[in-house]
Amino acid sequence: MRTILFSLAILSLLLPGPVRAQDPVFVQIEAHPSLREAQERARAYGGILQAVNGFSLGGGWYGIALGPFDEAQAEATLLGLRREGLIPRDSFINRGDGYRDRFWPLGAGAVAGARTRPPETGVGTADGPGIVALAPVAPPDETVRQARQSEALLDREAKRELQRALQWFGFYSAGIDGSFGRGTRNSMAAWQVENGIEATGVLTTRQRATLLEQYAEAQAALGLAEITVTEAGLRLTAPMGLVRFDRVEAPFVHYAPEGESGVRMSLISQPGDRAALGGLYEILQTLDIVPPQGAREKAPDSFSIQGLAPDRTTQVFARLQDGHIIGYLLSWPATQDDLAARALPEMERTLTSVGAPLPADAGFDPEAQSFDMVSGLEVRRPLRSASGFFVDRAGAVVTAAETVAGCGRITLDRLHEAELVLVQDGVAVLRPAGALAPVEVASLAPVEARLRSPVSVGGFPYGGVLGAATLSFGTLEDVRGLDGSDATLRLSLAAKDGDAGGPVLDGAGRVAGMLLPGPSDDGRALPEDVAFAVKARKLLDVLGAAQVQPATSDEAGPIAPEDLTLRARGMTVLVSCWD
Repeated sequence: MRTILFSLAILSLLLPGPVRAQDPVFVQIEAHPSLREAQERARAYGGILQAVNGFSLGGGWYGIALGPFDEAQAEATLLGLRREGLIPRDSFINRGDGYRDRFWPLGAGAVAGARTRPPETGVGTADGPGIVALAPVAPPDETVRQARQSEALLDREAKRELQRALQWFGFYSAGIDGSFGRGTRNSMAAWQVENGIEATGVLTTRQRATLLEQYAEAQAALGLAEITVTEAGLRLTAPMGLVRFDRVEAPFVHYAPEGESGVRMSLISQPGDRAALGGLYEILQTLDIVPPQGAREKAPDSFSIQGLAPDRTTQVFARLQDGHIIGYLLSWPATQDDLAARALPEMERTLTSVGAPLPADAGFDPEAQSFDMVSGLEVRRPLRSASGFFVDRAGAVVTAAETVAGCGRITLDRLHEAELVLVQDGVAVLRPAGALAPVEVASLAPVEARLRSPVSVGGFPYGGVLGAATLSFGTLEDVRGLDGSDATLRLSLAAKDGDAGGPVLDGAGRVAGMLLPGPSDDGRALPEDVAFAVKARKLLDVLGAAQVQPATSDEAGPIAPEDLTLRARGMTVLVSCWD
């Protein structure tokens, strides 16, 4: 902080010239219900300021004021001293109304005559009213008792503002209720310790002014400002010093980083109900800007998502207000952690609906549409995706071992987390992390079908772009592999990489095997329609080792093509590997 000598010298420059012949103006800085207490405080201020006066206010109260000044001098003195924290923040200009007997300075006379013109004298002289720096020392601060008395004059909103300031700097974490209980007192004491002040747990008038000034300066660094987005029908306080408006693409209003801040913000506005809010909760978690690690909380009418990555954090909050879903997404680099932590409570506290939701077609550009984008935000993409199929009613899945090798996490249909149970003989067995009820479960064929008999493979040849599994058709060419292995089927089938791990079904809809990935590049060039599958009886061995009991079926009669398609789609699942 600047030294007091420097501050007062600056104020002296703000007050040039003498006080003119006009009604005097004062800066009232304190009032006390005791003459003795008021004299002590006046004496304390008199140790640094010569323009200190004490007046009886009537009703047993006594006021301390600086002056007299003309209008401009009073304004400059009030703003300058309040900014430096040398006078209370609630100090004000008084034109002498209500001033009676003057009790300070001592021996100055029985009657002050607050409406009497002051003598023509310069500012800063030894005998005239002015602000003179006598020594670089601050006046004594309030005692704890005096601090409690001045604190008692605060209204509830002023107390809430102090709690917000303490919360902003990380000293306070309870509710903003304007009630100074143990939590608030402890946070005040912690702030005092941080600022090199005796920890009493009660802030003096000067300390309250300093805290609020620190709060205002920190908010200014963020550029926190209230914004109303009329088109989206929402209002909130946001860190506009870190972002700038980019574009509208329903249900988002996007803001790009300002300069080198690295901060991105998207405001959310759409009509809806609880079901729509739940759908938004699921969709947001598929976005690349929302890392999968981090806390998630969902209530009937609101949700919050925290996405944590080594170099970036994203916080999402949304709630339902009278059929209007409003919210925000704030994403920032690690270098902005402190600023973001201070902005988020203000954003959530002030977020409100003030009009109609963003129209569903706002910002829609037909030519900019992409499967990998949701309203201008990239969908998070896995390292690889392929196929698998359900083998029991609890949701156990069989897939190709190659699909899940080296994965940080595994998902089923991109929504359900899965755990790797066993890898054996090119086969991986997965278990869903939560409850899952498959539409269809595979029935394994106990023996191989006839050669040249038709087979089909359920899979996701394009990595889930089509949404549902598709069927590829071919024939069973051999019940042995090219190397003579009796655990492998050879098929004539034009399969894609995404089909690997999918079920190979015979004409009865039974699973005859699991499609293997295409052969690695070992110098051999096989025909494009050559594919291989692990036999069903080998799958039984692997599933037994994983303590999974699949169903088997002896029903060999053919089923209708439409039933075969429904069965294949019901049991086939998209398996995704993420870093």
